[in-house]
Amino acid sequence: MQLHRLRLRAAALCFAVILSPTVPAATEYQKPAEEILQLVDVKRAPYFLMNDSQDTALMLYRDTYKTIAELSEEELRLGGLRIDPKANIGSRDTFYNDLKIQRINSQQTVEIAGLPDSPRLSNFAWSPDQQKMAMTHKTPNGIELWVVDLKTAKAKRLTKAILNANMRDVINWFADGSALLVKVVPDDRQPLINTESATPTGPTVSVSDGKKAQNRTYQDLLKNKNDEFNFEQLTRAALVKVDLNGNASNW
Repeated sequence: MQLHRLRLRAAALCFAVILSPTVPAATEYQKPAEEILQLVDVKRAPYFLMNDSQDTALMLYRDTYKTIAELSEEELRLGGLRIDPKANIGSRDTFYNDLKIQRINSQQTVEIAGLPDSPRLSNFAWSPDQQKMAMTHKTPNGIELWVVDLKTAKAKRLTKAILNANMRDVINWFADGSALLVKVVPDDRQPLINTESATPTGPTVSVSDGKKAQNRTYQDLLKNKNDEFNFEQLTRAALVKVDLNGNASNW
């Protein structure tokens, strides 16, 4: 009798273990075997920016794929634009993480000193004499203005993270090459409206003129006043003149 009870208890215990919920082990992103990783993560050939005399080129390098952190960055879709609202630049822009100078005649490749840590470079613009290259650098807090001197192979930051590259065409050189005209975030920009939590102040009204016509398809149209407000705040910019020493003045 006692043996029978022990067997019943053992069976009940096993049944309870089988039915008890299990907590899955914490998982992280996994990498494939090294052989597969080498095929997928192959280093891309550089993109060349050649000067007009074709004796010097700037080689731009980037990773083949974006990182998880980059893919996780916030994106707003307004008026056909894809915007990173924190950095004030297009969220789908291509960023380069290394630059080198190629001397065509001597076949010499020159490393550039002074580049930012973890570079995310874009919006490249030759100076009028093509001895310098201006560019933007994306940081966690915004967009900085940088310039590379191709003669000395040195990079230098000219501004803090104040540029507004949401509408592109953010850098323009003055004709004498002594300064640049850049777009910056205006001082009177207002905080964006959180459209997910904001309470509508009125209905969304669509008006038709009653005529039959083909309806074009546009992506991410502005749907309401909140979208209009956010679009205006993100695209407005002030013009600032910045010389090669980093001195800035309103234009």
